[in-house]
Amino acid sequence: MSPARIFPSLLIPALAAQLSGCVGSDDDPSQVHDLRVLGMSFESPELMAADCNGGASALEFAAPVTFTALIADPRGNGRPLSFELLACGSPVDDRTCSIDADRVRLAEGNTAAGELTLALRPGLALVRDGSLLLQRVVDLDAYHGLGGIRIPLVLHLRGDAENVYAQKLMVFNCKRFASMKPNITPRLPGLQLDGQAWGESEVRVLQGDRNHKLQPDDFSALEEDYVVPGYDLREVHLKESWKISWHVDLGKISPTETGGVDLGGQESRHLVEWSPGVSERRDVQFWVVVRDGRGGESWLKRRVSYLP
Repeated sequence: MSPARIFPSLLIPALAAQLSGCVGSDDDPSQVHDLRVLGMSFESPELMAADCNGGASALEFAAPVTFTALIADPRGNGRPLSFELLACGSPVDDRTCSIDADRVRLAEGNTAAGELTLALRPGLALVRDGSLLLQRVVDLDAYHGLGGIRIPLVLHLRGDAENVYAQKLMVFNCKRFASMKPNITPRLPGLQLDGQAWGESEVRVLQGDRNHKLQPDDFSALEEDYVVPGYDLREVHLKESWKISWHVDLGKISPTETGGVDLGGQESRHLVEWSPGVSERRDVQFWVVVRDGRGGESWLKRRVSYLP
């Protein structure tokens, strides 16, 4: 394979971050009551070649990445879960990597609720005929790599009778302009509960059936400016607008997602309310997942002790 085939042309941004789990039509996305993948991240979230002319890109794309999945299983009582991590050459709408000839198993084994972390080199993955998966993705792409290469990775979890598939795109790009730089992982600087700082190791005690306000510390200075090629192959300057999804294993959070920019250019406020909705004493787990819209993703976890 000639590395130059990977980038026939780069005209649009390499946007990448798709995640799908098993959420029924009647479920509130914030309510976590079954086996679920709440987030998946790569470190680094984008591998960028030094130029778009081939050259050393094959070596740069072979760099190792750390894959981490955030797994929730509130009713599992610590049960073992079997997993397989698949990479697909097929289009992103194939959420289970169903085509044998275009599927590569990157890892498999057993895990449990919490964080599953794996060291991977997806840029070296080979499909059944011995060719690079990267090239297979380009060949099957209707735009032949236009805007960068996005390899779908699918995490398949099995626990008793439950099966969960979650998909995320791994981004491979190249540096067309000197001002382009690889994406870095977005990280929330902290959280507040009812207007007070809420540390990672702090288990707050909450009492009474009333709503509680949650919000992140201000992170606007952390949202990156970045550059992509435009249709005329000139620089287009953009700025991230992070989105946050909110999850809890008791009650519900509203709204379930904050952030992003609407059609009018307005960014939604990152302020939500948690409603316990029950009269039972128990510990409550919160998960707060942030995404930058370019493939970068991370999360924070917090706990409270709830008294009715």
